[in-house]
Amino acid sequence: MSTEALKMELAQLRKERAAFQAQSELFEKFIAMARSPDEPEVIKAMLRKTVEISIELTGAERGSLFLLDSDGVLADSILCRGETSPELGSVLIEAVLKKGLAGWVMRHRKIGLVNDTGKDDRWLILPNQPYSARSALALPIISGEMMAGILTLVHSLPGHFSQEIVERMKITTGQVALVLENAYLFDNLNESFKSLGKANKKIEAYSRALDKEMENCRQIQKHFLPGQLPSIPNWHFEEFFFPATRVSGDFYDAFMLPGGYTGLVIGDVCDKGVGSALFMALYRSLIRIFSGQAQLSRSLVNTQTQTVGGTRDPASIRNYNQIDAMRTVALTNDYIAQNNELCMFATLFFSVLDPKNGKLVYINGGHETAFVIGRNGVSKRLLPTGPAVGLIPEAKFEYKQIQLKPGEILFAFTDGVPDARSPGEERFTRKRLISLLSQPVATALELMERIGTRLFAHIGKAPQEDDITMLTIQRKIQ
Repeated sequence: MSTEALKMELAQLRKERAAFQAQSELFEKFIAMARSPDEPEVIKAMLRKTVEISIELTGAERGSLFLLDSDGVLADSILCRGETSPELGSVLIEAVLKKGLAGWVMRHRKIGLVNDTGKDDRWLILPNQPYSARSALALPIISGEMMAGILTLVHSLPGHFSQEIVERMKITTGQVALVLENAYLFDNLNESFKSLGKANKKIEAYSRALDKEMENCRQIQKHFLPGQLPSIPNWHFEEFFFPATRVSGDFYDAFMLPGGYTGLVIGDVCDKGVGSALFMALYRSLIRIFSGQAQLSRSLVNTQTQTVGGTRDPASIRNYNQIDAMRTVALTNDYIAQNNELCMFATLFFSVLDPKNGKLVYINGGHETAFVIGRNGVSKRLLPTGPAVGLIPEAKFEYKQIQLKPGEILFAFTDGVPDARSPGEERFTRKRLISLLSQPVATALELMERIGTRLFAHIGKAPQEDDITMLTIQRKIQ
């Protein structure tokens, strides 16, 4: 190999070594900044470092760098002039990219070398120039097909940038493009993470507030359910209530009525969540109101009789009976159906018990069949006697009567019992429930414990899909 060829190869190696060193230094700086919490503007710092290394490689006195996005629009910059106001900086950049050397490089995607700024029209003399620039070198920083930026270097003497410097920087800018692209991507990613962090904090705050409101809803709903079931001589009540979520669409109630009667209701509002919980409270309140004022309601409907202060006269209370109380379901149905733009409805079993003789009058409004359980199992099935409540205005509900004998248990429940799923998606089913009801049982508590144990063994670790509610009343053996 000739001496001239060796010199050329050595020169090329030096150029590549200089480019590699520049790239290595930039990468090291980039990694250090990415890891440091004290460097919030990684891309800005990388631009400054790029200009500093380029000045060192070329012996230039000053440098500037414009970073462009994928659309060729200015994304960030470092100016030769140093610190300037944003307004002045925008004016200067616009002028340089339109009429200056950087603009020429951007349009032609070529290196721009100016040996003497006084003799080259591509150089734009800026107003109030704080430094002298007689020679300049502007290089496109290209990543793939995209121009990532424009690097401009200046010197106060003409002819400073030799062809060797140009070749060295041509290799260097190819390496710089990769580092700047990574820094730019990291900066965008970092900003995205910051935005995501802020969004997460807002979501967490909202979630905490929502949790608090849901807990408030749960507490309010809890107070709508009876804190204690009635204590009646020779009768025993048992209840089981296990909501699927914090708020429930299931409800149950047992309360005293005029004439010594006892009202008993279990219901299931369609859908789930807060909406059904609100309607649950409405249904429960209407049933209490209408059942306690059934005689008054009938008088108002039939004779338009007025009362003072919303109270009934003593004769109405004396004449109150179980059949009057059955109007509760129709009145509740009509109120909901006529004021129900959300099409919410409920299935419910409503009954009125005469504790003296065990006579029970009931309406089953589209609800699950209730059962009467004797010592040897199921003795009666109380099937639906009308549609779901709240769907059809002026719907007809038939009432029926039964006699609860000593030892017998009335068992009512919601569809969360038979519909409960196992981890393998198998339902508990009515067949399993009826099988448990058909076995001999002595007390309502024993019955509840038997069903609850089998039911939750079936559910296991599967998520509970629906509210589970059961209600019993047993006539004791005297």
